[in-house]
Parts: sequence; C-alpha cells; structure tokens
Amino acid sequence: MKTYYNPEDLKKFGNIADFEPNLAKKFFDYYGDVFKEGALTAREKSLIALAVAHAVQCPYCIDAYTSDALEKGCDEAQMMEAVHVTAAIRGGASLVHGVQMMNKYKELSM
Repeated sequence: MKTYYNPEDLKKFGNIADFEPNLAKKFFDYYGDVFKEGALTAREKSLIALAVAHAVQCPYCIDAYTSDALEKGCDEAQMMEAVHVTAAIRGGASLVHGVQMMNKYKELSM
C-alpha cells in the first residue's frame, strides 16, 4: 500500500538515538516507565495511547497502538469507542472555543 507516511519508518523509531543518543535514552527510559503497570493497567494505557494517537493524528502511533491494544486483549468495539471519545473531546474543544468567538462578536458589535 502506498501512503504518505512510510509504514516501515515506524520500525526505525529507535534510530532517533543516532543523532542524539543522550536525549533519546532519556526519552525511551521515560517512555518505558510511563507504560509500566501502575495506577492504570498496561491495557488501559494502551487504549489511552490509541485515543491520543488519533487526537494528534499520528499514523505511526495509530498503527503501533492498534497492534498494542489488540495484543493486550482489547477488541474492536473498545478501540472504536476510544476513537469516539477522541472525536467527542476534539469536537467539544472546537465548540467551546465558540464562546470566545461569541464574546468577541458581542464586544465588537456593541
């Protein structure tokens, strides 16, 4: 499949250390710690990551966390529900900013 993003590049994520190994190590250590079991399960964190991946529209992250969530036992309904949560929050964020427009409109039209 030809896409704008090369799916093979996801496998090269670790290569970011080639240009700055010290900062890459810090990032990957942090990243690894974030996804360890804690107050949230690894499965819950995977669904959150999938939702965030859609919010930031990262095709690499969508690919990675679809696979990860599936491996952690999530089914298609749970993953799609996470995507709908993303859509609701994104839509709501746009709409609530409409209040700013309304305030400015009222200020300018008076």
